[in-house]
Amino acid sequence: MSLFRTKNLDELLAHASAPGHGLKKVLGPLDLVLIGIGAIVGTGIFVLTGTGALTAGPALTISFVIAALACAFAALCYAEFASSIPVAGSVYTYSYATLGELVAWIIGWDLMLEYGLAVSAVAVGWSGYFQSLLSGLGVTLPTVLTAAPGAQPGVQTWFNLPAFAIVIVLTWLLSLGMRESSRLNNIMVAVKIGVVLLFIIVGARHVRPENWQPFAPFGMNGVLSAAALVFFAFIGFDAVSSAAEEVKRPDRDLPIGIIGSLLVCAALYVVVSLIMTGIVPFKDFAGVDHPVSLALQRANELWVAGFVDLGAIVGMTTVILVMAYGQTRIIYAMSRDGLLPRRLSDLHPRHGTPYVATWLVGVVFGLIAALVPLNVLAELINIGTLAAFCLIAIAVIVLRRTRPDLPRAFRCPAVPVVPLLAVALCVTLMSFLQATTWIAFAVWVGLGLIVYFGYARQRSLLHRGS
Repeated sequence: MSLFRTKNLDELLAHASAPGHGLKKVLGPLDLVLIGIGAIVGTGIFVLTGTGALTAGPALTISFVIAALACAFAALCYAEFASSIPVAGSVYTYSYATLGELVAWIIGWDLMLEYGLAVSAVAVGWSGYFQSLLSGLGVTLPTVLTAAPGAQPGVQTWFNLPAFAIVIVLTWLLSLGMRESSRLNNIMVAVKIGVVLLFIIVGARHVRPENWQPFAPFGMNGVLSAAALVFFAFIGFDAVSSAAEEVKRPDRDLPIGIIGSLLVCAALYVVVSLIMTGIVPFKDFAGVDHPVSLALQRANELWVAGFVDLGAIVGMTTVILVMAYGQTRIIYAMSRDGLLPRRLSDLHPRHGTPYVATWLVGVVFGLIAALVPLNVLAELINIGTLAAFCLIAIAVIVLRRTRPDLPRAFRCPAVPVVPLLAVALCVTLMSFLQATTWIAFAVWVGLGLIVYFGYARQRSLLHRGS
């Protein structure tokens, strides 16, 4: 039963709120909404919309609605936990307090992969757009420094320098503190939301309704397959809960940040995909990694297309920033519990950030972005996130039964119906992922179990206390 020992909630909350302990409280509700939008609006809207259109046709809009519903049910569960247990670590901490240490370790290990590979994958996409921008300015990098080895068939490449560089620059920014990082994030989010709105206003004039026929050429199977793929586009709102320990009024502001950012982004995705497939026949997106920009080029709105390319670069920058931030806070929480080396939870004496964990994440996943071709990362990231959403939904039901007295500033409605709907939708989307994705996920979880039983279990603070 020691595998399922849980943390004492009262001690956890008391420690996090004690003066001199934990992270600096500097974030408000607007910061949280913008952090969520910063993590969500990026690769999903600027890249994956084209791939999703090839799978579902114009019915991609329905795919986004289904993915958003799965996220919405999970978001309500996140909001209850985040407002009740405002401690760093997101779903890892929530699982530790309700489902036990082994489940918390598995989900923490899972989140480390999700956030880390998201940093690497988005950095590679950022590199492509950045090199395109440089090319337009007449600047060309040496070919060997433009991509990972083997990323471009028939072309000799050694190292993706722009991908590595952007991760390291943002790592440095994160090491300075969350106040500085959130200010830059807020500015970049405003820029990319402006670019998306510009596309909607300009693109709506060029929509041809005949391009929406047939609306669902591949039937419901295509719609659900696309939903499983574009689910990646919504990953990020859960990173808001990672900031729980740095929020001034977590009981009020965290639910606003989680649910608000998800609603804004879902509306943007649906409208953008509808306009995009109305301008360009969905079959024309084959092999295209800049679908939104392509739609404007087809509409002969070249100056707006240039702004969209710039918005994609800014958008992906904020995604890398927020995903790296979430990754460091997960590692910080696991280290503070003794499950990872204690050095990873050391705070910088002046900036108050977990600087060792921050630089570890930056260097490791920056090198992965530079050296590994990342072709199927979207699905691998998706399965980890869907698994996390299932666990958070189950944990809400468990906590309602085990701690009905716990103060809850926000309560997930219709428990257990809403959490069970979240589980059902997430499992359905997981079933549409490829077999290789399941195998890779199983290998990562298996490796995590080896580390847990070989290292973490005996060093856990709960184990020492018992």
